Amino acid sequence: MSLVGPPPPATTNPLVRVATDLRIERELPVPFPPGHTRLSPTRSFRFIREPLPVLLEAYGRFGPVFTLRVFHQNVVFVLGPEANHHLLVSGAQNFSWREGHMGDLMPLLGDGLLTVDGPFHRSSRKIMLPAFHQDRIRASHATMHEETARGLTELGPGTHDLYAWTREVALRIAMRALFGLDPDRPGEQIDAGAEFERALSFYSRDYPVQMLRGPRTPFSRMQAARRRLDAVIFGEIERRAGLPDPGEDLLGLLLAARDEDGGALSREHVRDEVITLLFAGHDTTTSTIAFLLHELAKAPELQELAAGSPEELDLAVDETLRLYPPAWVGPRRSIAPFEVCGVPVPGGVPVNYVSWASHRLPDVWEEPERFDPQRFAPGRREQIPRGAYVPFGDGSRKCIGMRFGQAEIAVIARALLERYRFAPVPGHAIRIRQMPTLTPRDGMPLRLTTRG
Repeated sequence: MSLVGPPPPATTNPLVRVATDLRIERELPVPFPPGHTRLSPTRSFRFIREPLPVLLEAYGRFGPVFTLRVFHQNVVFVLGPEANHHLLVSGAQNFSWREGHMGDLMPLLGDGLLTVDGPFHRSSRKIMLPAFHQDRIRASHATMHEETARGLTELGPGTHDLYAWTREVALRIAMRALFGLDPDRPGEQIDAGAEFERALSFYSRDYPVQMLRGPRTPFSRMQAARRRLDAVIFGEIERRAGLPDPGEDLLGLLLAARDEDGGALSREHVRDEVITLLFAGHDTTTSTIAFLLHELAKAPELQELAAGSPEELDLAVDETLRLYPPAWVGPRRSIAPFEVCGVPVPGGVPVNYVSWASHRLPDVWEEPERFDPQRFAPGRREQIPRGAYVPFGDGSRKCIGMRFGQAEIAVIARALLERYRFAPVPGHAIRIRQMPTLTPRDGMPLRLTTRG
């Protein structure tokens, strides 16, 4: 194993990025793909609020590769199996995450797996992979069961917000199982979980608000929460680094990593990977369980199937990830000009794949809006085209924590379904928030009744 140097700096100031985007557009030698390339504030705000219908309408009009002008810049979108496979696998080396809108996450995440490319990404991923081997995941099952059982003591018959409940359980599991952080450490002056939530809430705001800088702005509050959270994380890093054995969880692996010259990861790099995994794993698990229970509450017969069979529950989870993929958009920037689905695309421009829209294309999925777990049953799963179903991405950047997240979802969902039946709350209409991941905007209130 060889630890490479730090990744090149990326622009995180949004105003500088806007100016850079405008300059690149002016200097392009070839046009953008067909689409809505003229500025339309109405369409831009509609896209920010409800991107799915905008993307599906554009797909129906322009095909799998098209351009939408979103406020100041043209963005190329690619949808469908062939385009997804090109962006994620066969042509992946021609796209940068760091120079796409993942740069927006750098003020919180730093140089973690989500915001780096190339050799630095490959080296970091290689170090972290052992923490997600099946034997390590099985060793985490006890923590998953303990935290789920603890959370269940707070539930009972009646109406509960299952999104908020799951959010706390999943965060506690991640803090304990991956990083050895004790959420209930006696004498701890800073609530790491609360500070993480405060920092993360910045990314749920509309993008124009995120661009504001200065005292008392959401950005300054996010940075203050980050500093308080960093105090906890760096404290744990120093404590573990001073032990003869730093442990076998992810934090221990990061601290033990050495290159051929005996060099260790910097404390800042370790911190960035800790925050990145908390961000990536916490939100995705929480929203998947919330949307799963939402769909099962609407379909009592499917709920009973999932409650009575681990295999049926797995199918229901797969279908939930089709309809509500948490990481719904994958922002990239093309490095060189390329062609996909017969459409030429310039180099140096934003290119996004959108699993949320690709998973609902009517020419790929039969009755795409219907919740049908049997799509993924043996014999039917094999008929899904390559690249059509990408809730965890694909290729070299496929979600490193996918198996851990799937195990966590199964443990929590199974425990809930064994104890309770779920029903919708009359009058509650679900609204979806897209940033930073796909989540229920108003929580997920459901009515619980005790089984038998």
